[in-house]
Amino acid sequence: MKKKNVLLLETVSEKALQMLEDHTHLHLADDPFSGGKIAAQYPIHAIVTRGLGAVNSTLISSCKELEIIARCGVGLDNVAVPFATEKGIKVINAPGSNADTVAEHTLALLLALSRNLYQNMEAVKQNNWGYRKQYQGDEIRGKKLGLIGMGNIGQKVALLAKAFGMEVGYWNRSPKIVDCCYEDLNSLLAHSDVLSLHLPYTPETAGFLNQERLKKIKKGALLINTSRGELIDQTVLTEYLKEGQIGGFAADVLAQEPPTEEEPLIQLNNVLITPHTASLTTLTFDEMCVLTVQNTLDLLYGKSINEKYIYNLSI
Repeated sequence: MKKKNVLLLETVSEKALQMLEDHTHLHLADDPFSGGKIAAQYPIHAIVTRGLGAVNSTLISSCKELEIIARCGVGLDNVAVPFATEKGIKVINAPGSNADTVAEHTLALLLALSRNLYQNMEAVKQNNWGYRKQYQGDEIRGKKLGLIGMGNIGQKVALLAKAFGMEVGYWNRSPKIVDCCYEDLNSLLAHSDVLSLHLPYTPETAGFLNQERLKKIKKGALLINTSRGELIDQTVLTEYLKEGQIGGFAADVLAQEPPTEEEPLIQLNNVLITPHTASLTTLTFDEMCVLTVQNTLDLLYGKSINEKYIYNLSI
């Protein structure tokens, strides 16, 4: 069987990389944005990316024999999905593959923020055992968690939060059949002790937590974001954190990644940020990459795959 050409824009796990090397003519881009140089030299049949490599209309148009765009992950905001769909190109991703690890990370951020763990550990590293006399922290047992978005990750977070003794409510674009109470968004914002964002990034959700909605959040509540930084008006959030209107913020994502050294949000004492690592555990990273690469290979060479991995723009 004649091998097909695959353009790889970003690193994948060792096992997934070996699969591509064994079954395709693999072309590695120098960086996530230099795929066009390779596309000008070879007839590319599939593009594999993760979260940085921009598969835009220009790159897609330069690949005249392109059949598949594959994203080793869940979100597709770095892929020009409508344009690809118009061209008859299949877009595949790995929905649900990172749900467990992102849910764990969400709870880890929540616990670290509510228990003030970062400052605690830093104090000990600085030989300040006496910090315990000024310690201020709280537990999450008995608190209300409001989930904004109830997809795969939101549902996993709900299960973990309930195990910690939290009351869980949620808002979603449409109600789900889950063991949690669906609430009006304004009510959820006003009555939750903790809010956690689990929405995809789309033109409709950009700036979802704007000034009007941030103002409605219960005074002193904590806010967690492990979805996309662009969902929040970061300037307003920073001001509300300074004022104490919002008690604390923990996130794995920011509107600009990486942030500038002058980014005021990350300088605040009531803010914890991790560098978009929630789904980069060894186990999940390998599973996402292998699943996506296997589906890519199957489609390239005429085999069928589970339809849930082929993104349907109409859904």
